[in-house]
Amino acid sequence: MHRRVLAGDRLIAAFLVGCVLFNYPLLSLFDRPTEVFEIPLVFAYVFFAWAVVIALMAWAIEGRFR
Repeated sequence: MHRRVLAGDRLIAAFLVGCVLFNYPLLSLFDRPTEVFEIPLVFAYVFFAWAVVIALMAWAIEGRFR
């Protein structure tokens, strides 16, 4: 039972990290006319943020099946 609660807490933390990463003030920092590997900076940031949130969720769920 304790592991289920811990996994749930980790999923809630991943959701909150996603909320912070996709919040307007943080997104506006990357809204510049700069490019990274010929991709606009804001798109590169969004791709990176999605990868972080997905990795956190995978880490939280992985512990549930052990």
